[in-house]
Amino acid sequence: MNKFLENYLSNRVLSRMSILIIDILIILFSTLTMYFLRFGFEGLTTQVKADGITTTLVLVFFNVISFLIFKTFSGVLRFSAFSDLVRIIYALTLGYFISFICLMVIKKVDPTFTVSNTIHFATYVLNVLLMIFSRIVVKEVYESITGKPQKATNIFIYGTKQAGISLAKAIRGNREFKYKVLGFITDEDNMVGKNLLGLTIYANNENLFRVLEAKDVKTVIVSPHKMDQIRNSPLLENFVDHNISLLTTSPVNEWNGTLTGKEQLKDIQIEDLLPRNPININLMEIAAHIEGKRVMVTGAAGSIGSEIVRQVASFNPFNIILIDQAETPLHDMRLELQKKWIDINTNIIVADVGNATRMERIFAKTRPQYIFHAAAYKHVPMMEDNVSESIQTNVLGTKILADLAVKYGAQKFVMISTDKAVNPSNVMGCSKRISEIYVQSLSRHLEKNGQKTTQFITTRFGNVLGSNGSVIPLFREQIKNGGPLTVTHPEIIRYFMTIPEACQLVLEAGSMGKGGEIYLFDMGKPVKILDLAKRMIRLSGSQNIKIEFTGLRHGEKLYEELLNASENTIKTHHEKIMIARVREYEYEKVKDQIEGLIEISYQYDDMRTVKKMKEIVPEFQSINSPYEAVDRLLEKLEDKESVKIQDAFSI
Repeated sequence: MNKFLENYLSNRVLSRMSILIIDILIILFSTLTMYFLRFGFEGLTTQVKADGITTTLVLVFFNVISFLIFKTFSGVLRFSAFSDLVRIIYALTLGYFISFICLMVIKKVDPTFTVSNTIHFATYVLNVLLMIFSRIVVKEVYESITGKPQKATNIFIYGTKQAGISLAKAIRGNREFKYKVLGFITDEDNMVGKNLLGLTIYANNENLFRVLEAKDVKTVIVSPHKMDQIRNSPLLENFVDHNISLLTTSPVNEWNGTLTGKEQLKDIQIEDLLPRNPININLMEIAAHIEGKRVMVTGAAGSIGSEIVRQVASFNPFNIILIDQAETPLHDMRLELQKKWIDINTNIIVADVGNATRMERIFAKTRPQYIFHAAAYKHVPMMEDNVSESIQTNVLGTKILADLAVKYGAQKFVMISTDKAVNPSNVMGCSKRISEIYVQSLSRHLEKNGQKTTQFITTRFGNVLGSNGSVIPLFREQIKNGGPLTVTHPEIIRYFMTIPEACQLVLEAGSMGKGGEIYLFDMGKPVKILDLAKRMIRLSGSQNIKIEFTGLRHGEKLYEELLNASENTIKTHHEKIMIARVREYEYEKVKDQIEGLIEISYQYDDMRTVKKMKEIVPEFQSINSPYEAVDRLLEKLEDKESVKIQDAFSI
């Protein structure tokens, strides 16, 4: 029987009109009750009845208007929270106040009309009590039928400002959460030891964790205001290290002080705990370069490209040309643009940047003024196994786009590169370094010959958090599946930056670049991947998840670099952006070498292709890769050449 009632009640909700009718009936009942208590059956004369009917109609009319204003009937009765009860009080107070004024006006116009201040106030009090009681009864009855006994989870609230107080009140006022607030945490010395809502405030120090253990608290909810203050500070790290689960909510103004369900609480992500300072960019400068321009983004459906599209769209370009060969993600991007930036003209084009004929047609038709080149193959192990594809997309694609940018008079060409291009140890990184060399040498060639129509800018940064194929989404999926988490090496470290941060810096570098620069981004402190894995396990609250070491993949370094030994940097006006001083190359020689490399790539002889890459980029030394054999071959050739030179001198 209980199961039947549970299913029946769970699938049915009273309509708003039904709740409004019930509330009107409560007004009628309250009025009649007070009149009977005041006059009794015998005292209800014809005049009293007439006055009572008028009073009742006035009360119903103005209170219904008040109910509509405060939406007292719009919620689900069985999920009523404290804020719903407060709205009832506000609505009835307003309705009865206006009704009282109206009744006084009627009395002034018609001296025979009688209204009792005592009855009016008593009716108001009874009306408030009955409406609140009705919500409580429905909630209690529903929970008694459908609710299953569940022990409340002890929690602390981190934050003692208004947002933290609102969060505590909302949780205490909604039994669906099954949370019991036992205390507050603060970073302000003057608040430590004081009481808030009858609960003690504790400092965020080592003593706090003894208190949490004593009170059996395994969860801390961080107020949204406090989360904004400490998002990129180490203040939350101790909680993770002590196996304390961390939750937060969206800003208070988004839920209006009312939490209706656990879905409004969200886990704090590992990205919020990485040691990174917030990045500020010059929005006005960027807007001045992009507003009203025809902007092309290649790789527009990828992690970086799609975020560049979003940020460019906010600067009111004339139109955006989106190019990618991935059909489904590009279609998803089209739908997002249609939803969020319906007024922006877009060209959604499925195309391969390595197809010269196709790209020529696109440039001739769209005439881009600003180009963000993010199209590239980026996965290191994949490119070790697909060398020719790496050349034909990363190198040839860049060459085609750069040449077309010059031919069609684009103002700026911003290429997205990678820290793996520095002292490359893999095919992917070397292909990006060759692309850098071509773009930079072309820029200097144009400047030298007085033909500098296009400013070529290269941006170089490390891993981005949450990008397709990156380690954090992989770890999340592995945790979801119960593990194990796979780490290639216990000592491997990486730099991290969020996708929006990286793209903001790309836009900033693009606006400040004059041509030929390679910009480096300050990636903050490197993160040990093993520590990252451990923290993600703790943060998830999962138990007994193992970590397995799988060994370095082909071409993978223990650490990445942003500069090689022969390079140094020049500061810019932005503390997070530097210019790399790199070796200069002669354009005609580079052009011939790259064209030769592209020609060899179509023979699909990986060893020959890699050998040619190493000739163009001598610092390319393969690591944990079959192409280490090429390094040994080149060393032998160099030794033989050295012997010949020595013999010649000895003669």
